[in-house]
Amino acid sequence: MTSLPDTGIRLLEPREGGAAVPAQWGVPWPRGAVRELPALDLVGEDGAAPVDSWVTARWPDGTVKWSGHAGLAPTGEGQLLPRPGAGAGTGASVAESVRVRIEEAADGGLRVVSDRLTLEVGPGTAPIRALRVEGREVGVAGRLVASSAASADPRAPRREHEVRIDDVRVERAGEQQAVLRLAGRHEVDGESVLPVVLRLYVTAGTPRVRIVHSIVWDADPERLFLTSLGLRVQVPLRAAPHDRHVRLAGGHGGFLTEAVQGVTGLRRDPGEEVRRAQVEGRPTPPLMEWAETVSGRLRFVPCWDAWTLRQLSPDGYTVAKRTDADHPWITAPGGARSRGYAFVGDVHGGIGAGLRDFWRLHPTQLDVEGARGDAATLTVWMYSPSAEPMDLRFFHDGLGQDTFEDQLEALEITYEDYEPGFGDARGIARTHELVLDAVPATPSTEELSALGAACALPPQPAASPERIRAAGVFGIWAPVDRSTPQRAHLEDRLLFLREHYLREVEQRRWYGFWDHGDVMHTYDRDRHTWRYDVGGYAWDNSELSPDLWLWTDFLRSGDAAVFRLAEAMSRHTGEVDQYHAGPFVGLGTRHNVQHFGCSAKQLRVSSAVYRRHHFFLTADERVGELLDEVAASEDALLRVDATRKVRTDVYAPDRAALAIGLGTDLGALLGAWLTAWERHGDADAEEKIRGALAGIGALRQGFFTGEALWDLEARRFDTTRERIQVSHLAAVFGLAEIVPELLDLVDDEGFARAWDEYCRYYLATPEEQTERFGAPLTGISLIPAYSRLLAQHAASAEDPELAARAWDAFLLGKGDQVNSDSMVARADWSLTSVDGPTVLEPVLEADFLGTNGAAQYGLSAIANLALIGEHLPARIPYLDGNDVGDDDDGAAAIASAGEGRR
Repeated sequence: MTSLPDTGIRLLEPREGGAAVPAQWGVPWPRGAVRELPALDLVGEDGAAPVDSWVTARWPDGTVKWSGHAGLAPTGEGQLLPRPGAGAGTGASVAESVRVRIEEAADGGLRVVSDRLTLEVGPGTAPIRALRVEGREVGVAGRLVASSAASADPRAPRREHEVRIDDVRVERAGEQQAVLRLAGRHEVDGESVLPVVLRLYVTAGTPRVRIVHSIVWDADPERLFLTSLGLRVQVPLRAAPHDRHVRLAGGHGGFLTEAVQGVTGLRRDPGEEVRRAQVEGRPTPPLMEWAETVSGRLRFVPCWDAWTLRQLSPDGYTVAKRTDADHPWITAPGGARSRGYAFVGDVHGGIGAGLRDFWRLHPTQLDVEGARGDAATLTVWMYSPSAEPMDLRFFHDGLGQDTFEDQLEALEITYEDYEPGFGDARGIARTHELVLDAVPATPSTEELSALGAACALPPQPAASPERIRAAGVFGIWAPVDRSTPQRAHLEDRLLFLREHYLREVEQRRWYGFWDHGDVMHTYDRDRHTWRYDVGGYAWDNSELSPDLWLWTDFLRSGDAAVFRLAEAMSRHTGEVDQYHAGPFVGLGTRHNVQHFGCSAKQLRVSSAVYRRHHFFLTADERVGELLDEVAASEDALLRVDATRKVRTDVYAPDRAALAIGLGTDLGALLGAWLTAWERHGDADAEEKIRGALAGIGALRQGFFTGEALWDLEARRFDTTRERIQVSHLAAVFGLAEIVPELLDLVDDEGFARAWDEYCRYYLATPEEQTERFGAPLTGISLIPAYSRLLAQHAASAEDPELAARAWDAFLLGKGDQVNSDSMVARADWSLTSVDGPTVLEPVLEADFLGTNGAAQYGLSAIANLALIGEHLPARIPYLDGNDVGDDDDGAAAIASAGEGRR
């Protein structure tokens, strides 16, 4: 049996019910530990369960760095162990009864067969051709449905889209899971728009088909206003109306439990067994066994044809049903937040379907129609037809900003970087996760509740922080350590920040089709709200790396809530804030009132550095696709010069001399190239990395050159450039995190020297800077954020004095962006309750916090604790001068400074 490092796997959250559903996750491996993956089992209290395993990244020596795994979700903790009798790379056989098999059809279709279901797909407008269980079709003609209008007027006529799939392929084929990729487009009035990809996951041992739907918006926002978008499947019905069942999920595990022809609550009683059977979804006794007072009068009991559950906001859903389209909707009880799961079927089978984050992604809807006929339709609406038309036009008329001069002047008042034609939604995308459950009979409410819970919050296995750290991945961080009062104080502050943003997402209702996953940039103290309507202060769009902060916070804490927040943010920023088509493809958009609104289209937002954690921890195919999109994103700089409005030199993008900023641009490119190299063994990506590192090492001013010219063909920098240019933003978009990873992987003495010099001199004294550069550096800012660079130098130099200076920079800060009221030097981090007539709803606020500061504080605290934690001073300067080494009073002062979070 192959020996592997100990690899315990846990669930982020306890399971709600034990439904057999799929799960997918990633595991890191220490360099040199695993040459090839053996066949693996996940071994827990319930025994050994086979899983598919595949390599998602390799170390430079060819050994496995990350692996992806898929199989049935565990119910608790387990160990990944080699399957008995399986050698490395053998993929040892599993019993035929629990394998997934793929068969090809003559017309380009595919059939996937597992022990629980058969799925047939193919090209066309109904690509999900059939779902079979126990030899019966329980779902047919599954398709995407959509409509739009030519204006934003809700009264405008609606046009039905024809969504045609023209490419069907196998993306991954394992023994336990098959992943199919279906691609196509919407046809609207003869125009082909809105590219779409459906990924279908079929897993042995479960009736669930996981579906990942991704759509790219490439339509003209002035002419196409989406009015609905959904996934629909037909469900054959064979039983009598009183044995047909509809279930709609509420918010707490319960369901609206209904029959097409109800026999409960009637004036005459059919009998307790009849009533109980119908409510429980079992076959009712034969009519001859019913009370004759009911069986002889069933024709007078209405048969209901349609149900609708509409979640048009995050705070309320309505439910109604009707007997047919010519009669009115009858209102049923509603609620606050539906789990977004529905079932229709009968005692011979049916389909359950749902949408993850149903209420968070509002406006959404669940519809059952045709339940009186031979086949019902079940539709999960990702955009509700009951909502206002989707309007993706830019939000103002330009305000006369026709020249760069005017645009820069406007930047000084609203912080918005406007430019005509740049606030364009064409090219952004959105991904939704759905499920289809094919079952042989109506499940019990307990079974449905478990299925609905796993739809709303899919089980997520993960390795522990200690196991991930032991693998040596993701650079500089260490698990949470509260071993001293000083460390505990900083851990409390990190916890405060995490809990604050979790709270803000909820109390500020940062939800919606396009918005879910993002957070706001800056707080408005006067209005007690975030600046949702002020230029560049609204949606954050990854500014100063909140994605990276949250992922790193998860790595070290293992906290489930922060994982879910980071996951939602990565899902959002990688789709909505980034362009996937059109002239800005490969770039992202700076912070704005609308996610696509700012004219600053930059690599720093589309950066792979912000997606890598999500991919490697989940092995998610869509996230992998996003990483591939930016693998050569340097080409995007040929189309857009990010510094065009402020350049003082003469420059036009050129393939032989492409301007690349040695900060935000370089960090994004190094992250993209490193990811492509690790994932695919991409020789071109490796060559770019080595060329870039060698070039920076050869520049006389290294990183302080600020910008260098890159030859796209030679994959080298022009090393003759001689200048000094400092940007305070250079290292705070992932450069400080990705470079240490590269230093661990690539041996380049010149580059290592250039990085160490950058870390040393950015926060050096004016005298030290003058000695090196001939004059003090200008443009130095974000002092606490850059403390982690000085910490890197101090740690490598083993210099306690510089470590103390780094802690002083972090704990006190100085410069133009830190003052006595800032978060850094503030002793009291506490929440203030605001209610009354000055706010729309009561809120708990921390008006001293903004996302730039929170993200950079988090990243710097984490790095500094890992690098120079042993040099953390006994005296925390802002805590009234208390010495907190072994001093009880000092420890108490630290504790009280964190009480606001409790």
